[in-house]
Amino acid sequence: MDAITGMLVPFIAMGAIFYFLLFRPEQTKRKKHQNMLENLAKGDEIVTNGGLHGKILGLSNDKNIILIAVGELNSQEVKVQISRSAVAFLKKGGELIEGE
Repeated sequence: MDAITGMLVPFIAMGAIFYFLLFRPEQTKRKKHQNMLENLAKGDEIVTNGGLHGKILGLSNDKNIILIAVGELNSQEVKVQISRSAVAFLKKGGELIEGE
Protein backbone atom coordinates (compact mmCIF):
# COMPACT_ATOMS: atom_id res chain seq x y z
CA MET A 1 0.00 0.00 0.00
CA ASP A 2 2.88 2.39 0.73
CA ALA A 3 4.29 1.86 -2.75
CA ILE A 4 1.02 2.93 -4.37
CA THR A 5 0.76 5.99 -2.13
CA GLY A 6 4.38 6.86 -2.89
CA MET A 7 3.64 6.74 -6.62
CA LEU A 8 0.45 8.82 -6.34
CA VAL A 9 1.96 11.72 -4.40
CA PRO A 10 4.01 13.08 -7.35
CA PHE A 11 0.98 12.85 -9.66
CA ILE A 12 -1.20 14.71 -7.18
CA ALA A 13 1.52 17.35 -6.76
CA MET A 14 1.81 17.76 -10.54
CA GLY A 15 -1.99 18.09 -10.79
CA ALA A 16 -1.97 20.84 -8.17
CA ILE A 17 0.87 22.66 -9.96
CA PHE A 18 -0.98 22.50 -13.28
CA TYR A 19 -4.15 23.80 -11.64
CA PHE A 20 -2.52 26.80 -9.96
CA LEU A 21 -0.17 27.73 -12.83
CA LEU A 22 -2.38 27.07 -15.86
CA PHE A 23 -6.08 26.59 -15.20
CA ARG A 24 -6.73 29.05 -12.36
CA PRO A 25 -5.18 32.13 -14.06
CA GLU A 26 -7.08 31.35 -17.27
CA GLN A 27 -10.37 31.12 -15.36
CA THR A 28 -9.68 34.45 -13.66
CA LYS A 29 -8.84 36.11 -16.98
CA ARG A 30 -12.02 34.71 -18.58
CA LYS A 31 -14.18 35.97 -15.69
CA LYS A 32 -12.66 39.47 -15.93
CA HIS A 33 -13.28 39.58 -19.68
CA GLN A 34 -16.88 38.37 -19.28
CA ASN A 35 -17.47 41.00 -16.60
CA MET A 36 -16.06 43.69 -18.91
CA LEU A 37 -18.38 42.56 -21.73
CA GLU A 38 -21.42 42.68 -19.45
CA ASN A 39 -20.58 46.20 -18.22
CA LEU A 40 -20.05 47.86 -21.61
CA ALA A 41 -21.94 51.12 -21.92
CA LYS A 42 -22.76 53.71 -24.55
CA GLY A 43 -19.79 56.03 -25.08
CA ASP A 44 -17.09 53.49 -24.14
CA GLU A 45 -14.15 53.22 -26.51
CA ILE A 46 -13.31 49.64 -27.49
CA VAL A 47 -11.03 47.55 -29.67
CA THR A 48 -12.38 44.46 -31.41
CA ASN A 49 -10.62 41.14 -31.98
CA GLY A 50 -10.20 42.21 -35.60
CA GLY A 51 -8.43 45.42 -34.63
CA LEU A 52 -11.23 47.96 -35.16
CA HIS A 53 -11.05 50.90 -32.78
CA GLY A 54 -14.36 52.59 -32.14
CA LYS A 55 -16.81 54.24 -29.79
CA ILE A 56 -20.03 52.50 -28.72
CA LEU A 57 -23.11 54.27 -30.07
CA GLY A 58 -25.70 51.73 -28.94
CA LEU A 59 -26.16 48.33 -27.35
CA SER A 60 -28.74 45.63 -27.94
CA ASN A 61 -28.94 43.27 -24.98
CA ASP A 62 -31.38 40.81 -26.52
CA LYS A 63 -29.31 40.22 -29.66
CA ASN A 64 -25.84 40.89 -28.17
CA ILE A 65 -25.14 43.39 -30.98
CA ILE A 66 -23.13 46.57 -30.52
CA LEU A 67 -23.21 49.57 -32.88
CA ILE A 68 -19.89 51.41 -33.00
CA ALA A 69 -18.53 54.44 -34.83
CA VAL A 70 -15.13 53.70 -36.35
CA GLY A 71 -14.34 56.92 -38.20
CA GLU A 72 -15.56 59.48 -40.71
CA LEU A 73 -15.97 59.36 -44.48
CA ASN A 74 -17.07 62.48 -46.35
CA SER A 75 -17.96 64.11 -43.00
CA GLN A 76 -20.31 61.26 -42.07
CA GLU A 77 -19.75 58.73 -39.31
CA VAL A 78 -18.94 55.20 -40.39
CA LYS A 79 -21.04 52.85 -38.23
CA VAL A 80 -20.45 49.13 -37.83
CA GLN A 81 -22.45 46.46 -36.03
CA ILE A 82 -20.43 43.86 -34.17
CA SER A 83 -21.15 41.00 -31.80
CA ARG A 84 -20.56 41.72 -28.14
CA SER A 85 -18.20 38.74 -28.03
CA ALA A 86 -15.95 40.40 -30.65
CA VAL A 87 -14.82 43.06 -28.15
CA ALA A 88 -11.27 42.36 -27.04
CA PHE A 89 -10.31 45.45 -25.03
CA LEU A 90 -11.78 48.52 -23.42
CA LYS A 91 -9.86 51.76 -23.95
CA LYS A 92 -9.52 54.27 -21.15
CA GLY A 93 -7.35 57.33 -21.54
CA GLY A 94 -5.83 55.94 -24.73
CA GLU A 95 -4.62 52.78 -22.98
CA LEU A 96 -5.95 49.30 -23.63
CA ILE A 97 -7.51 47.65 -20.60
CA GLU A 98 -8.09 43.93 -20.83
CA GLY A 99 -11.18 43.08 -18.83
CA GLU A 100 -11.50 44.92 -15.56
